[in-house]
Amino acid sequence: MSRFLFVVPPLVGHINPTVGVAAELVARGHRVAWACPDPALVARLAGADAEVFGCAGAAPGERPAELRGPEALRFLWEWYLLPLAEAMAPGVRAAVGAFRPDVVVADQQAFAGALTAERLGLPWATSATTSAEFTDPLAGLPKVREWLAERLAGLRSALGAPAAGPDPRFSPRLVLAFSTPELAGTAVPDTVRWVGPSVAGRPDASGFPWGWLDPGRATVLVTLGTANTDVGGRFLDICRSVLRERADRVQSVLVDPGGVLGAAEREHDKDVLIVPSVPQLALLERGVDAVLCHAGHNTVCEALWHGVPLVVAPIRDDQPVVAGQVVDAGAGVRVRFGRVTARALGAAVDSVLDDPAYRTAAARIRTAFRAAGGASAAATHLADLAEPADLAGLAEPAHPEKESE
Repeated sequence: MSRFLFVVPPLVGHINPTVGVAAELVARGHRVAWACPDPALVARLAGADAEVFGCAGAAPGERPAELRGPEALRFLWEWYLLPLAEAMAPGVRAAVGAFRPDVVVADQQAFAGALTAERLGLPWATSATTSAEFTDPLAGLPKVREWLAERLAGLRSALGAPAAGPDPRFSPRLVLAFSTPELAGTAVPDTVRWVGPSVAGRPDASGFPWGWLDPGRATVLVTLGTANTDVGGRFLDICRSVLRERADRVQSVLVDPGGVLGAAEREHDKDVLIVPSVPQLALLERGVDAVLCHAGHNTVCEALWHGVPLVVAPIRDDQPVVAGQVVDAGAGVRVRFGRVTARALGAAVDSVLDDPAYRTAAARIRTAFRAAGGASAAATHLADLAEPADLAGLAEPAHPEKESE
């Protein structure tokens, strides 16, 4: 059996898709470990028995809310992704030395995993938790592309990886894409394997007030994910108002992890339930009629996994691309996060609830997602990648602990 080291950033949306893959590998007799700056987060998502190697690095801090487009991308790379890679690299090398993986599975934003594997001669696969990178978001931005190439070259040098090599976001041997063409709608290299969402069990959902749900009304889930609490106040306030206006036929679960709506608003309300967190998969499984969200890839895919149409209000990063994919697939309506009016948001909610075309499109994607194989398919591709490494004697790197830091 083989050993797989998952290298992930300390971000829920990047860890969650790999949890099911890791569980499937373990069920087949393989051994799995993680390298992450936040071992407690991995343990919370993957289970207390997860073998986790800690490393330096942190979750992204607050970003200027007004940043958009190329400036937002530059900020993300300059102030988070590149420093994160340099911080994680020593810990990732130590994890490789201790765990001796046959394959490194590197998140698309955890460059230290790919470059460390390349430095040590290990096979590596990419975990692409968003399909946005496959659309060439820098098309038409040659200066930004050149700037990124220069930064990646500098990172290679800093981490001791070969001067020439593949983009650390795309393994030349295997890229696991947790989507399907029915949503992503794009041509990709033949190294990409569309496996669909990896939907695994989540922590206990017994704390949610299930008795609050009214089966006689449509349910709308409102969430901006875990990384947008600093910018969501105005938007969530409009959502609350719009949905209360429709309380005769709609009940809403509004996720407010940062408490931006105020403690007083958490009082019991028969129409809008405001909570700091929600068992999202369990709620979707129970029955949700629409999801109103930031177009985060995981939230979108989990909604569509259950055939639920969306209203998407992208904020930054890959979210505008994912929102475009939702609209192009016919599975939702897009609104402007920063400038949306109550009237426009209400019209969007009414559309996805009342027009059956959106639910039909969401159901079509649901079928494609479930046929793609998910965690099981991803585990098979990884096992196939490990097999030739074993045969070639690459299962153990040559004394990585002696590598200079």
